Amino acid sequence: MKATEITTIDQYIAGFPEEIQQVLNQVRATIRKAAPDATEAISYGMPAFKQDGYLAYFAAYKNHIGFYPIPPATEKFKEELSVYKTGKGSVQFPIDQPMPLKLITKMIKFRIQVNAEKAALKVKKK
Repeated sequence: MKATEITTIDQYIAGFPEEIQQVLNQVRATIRKAAPDATEAISYGMPAFKQDGYLAYFAAYKNHIGFYPIPPATEKFKEELSVYKTGKGSVQFPIDQPMPLKLITKMIKFRIQVNAEKAALKVKKK
């Protein structure tokens, strides 16, 4: 299936081998538990979660799971993320290591807070 044909996270995950599907489902379940009110989406061809704006994206690659919690989270958790390859708003979690689910949970909860604060400011401005 082409990336442009993927419209759900289930479809995205189904396109990978079983062992990768297990890791992707683990990341998805972790985000879902941390953000039970978030909605799922496919954006930029990747699974994404939204609640008052985007919380994070994730994607599978050959050797890692890319996690994209948007820059304020990568800055806030810079020390904990220092053992991983990172970019401005991205983290690479090696596929051959356990996913840092507690860290993912903390980043998602932080993003929920940041998005809620931004949403509250927008309401005040109106």
